[in-house]
Amino acid sequence: MAMATERKFSRFATSDRTLQTREIPEGGICLSAFLVISQTGHPERILMGHLNPSGPWDHIGALDAERAEMNSKGWMLPSSHLMLGESPQGAAERILKEQLGLPAQALTGPHVFSEVYGAKNHWDLEFVFAGERDQIAQHPAWTELAFVDVNETSRDQIARYHEDILAHVGRWGPARG
Repeated sequence: MAMATERKFSRFATSDRTLQTREIPEGGICLSAFLVISQTGHPERILMGHLNPSGPWDHIGALDAERAEMNSKGWMLPSSHLMLGESPQGAAERILKEQLGLPAQALTGPHVFSEVYGAKNHWDLEFVFAGERDQIAQHPAWTELAFVDVNETSRDQIARYHEDILAHVGRWGPARG
């Protein structure tokens, strides 16, 4: 007879079946979608914005008023946590519409990344979609939307650690080329 493993796998459910758990890491789990849209012909110029802290970020990006204000000073990628039951592709389409006012945009992905950090083991699962476009109109969710040259932008000018997302897709740090 095989021994039962003591491992706890990331198979979450409300029942107590073998090889699944009800436990969520103390630091929580976030499922998020990010859009990395470069300006056509300029892969170093990425669409980013300064969020408007008076915008409906609780509704369109899962940011409460305090976090919206705190992150309004730096450049941020269009992004959001996934809603319960929403697919990563559905989240990307929602971000296009709600944060950028775009009915459609060709995107590749998702490219999927995972990070665990902090003393409480916060776990991020990141679904990153990439695309290109020539220009972008301003949108009320942001005080400014622009194609930002990431080669000329320092880490302290970027909000919410979004430079990590750019690094994952080769647009930030020594791996970019």
